[in-house]
Amino acid sequence: MEERSEPARTTVERRSDRELVVTRTFDAPARIVFEAWTKPELFKRWWAPKSMGMILRSCEMDVRVGGGYRLAFGHDASNPAEFFGRYIEVVPYSRLTWTNDEGGDGGPVTTVTFEEKDGKTLLVMHELYPSKEALDAAGTGAADAMDETFGQLDELLLTLGASAGRP
Repeated sequence: MEERSEPARTTVERRSDRELVVTRTFDAPARIVFEAWTKPELFKRWWAPKSMGMILRSCEMDVRVGGGYRLAFGHDASNPAEFFGRYIEVVPYSRLTWTNDEGGDGGPVTTVTFEEKDGKTLLVMHELYPSKEALDAAGTGAADAMDETFGQLDELLLTLGASAGRP
């Protein structure tokens, strides 16, 4: 088994009073990374951080401009946490933008870009909050969990690459 020359690293940066940016490079083509974000059967396999003991109980995605999504997390089915919104920009293999409506008007707008170079994909997740207070209230806990979540995505991408016949 070949080792990577450097481990993948997730960076989390607060760029302004209202903006949080998470970046990571994945060793997979943009098409495969994009599909992991847009196909419910793949998304369910990596999105929830395993260390929290929560699972993604339900994942509905209608990935098109004006389409919606609804995610339900929980330790058990009796008290799920739900996240939902609508897609406002969908550019296959390069860009997704959606609203986070579970917080009412106080939810951020999330944009994820996928930039492929030499078979690897630079992913940038940008969250724009309506105010400094909304970002402060969100804290960095969810963004910090992205390192584990993106590690899980790395594992899935290795599996998908192998099944696609990549060397």
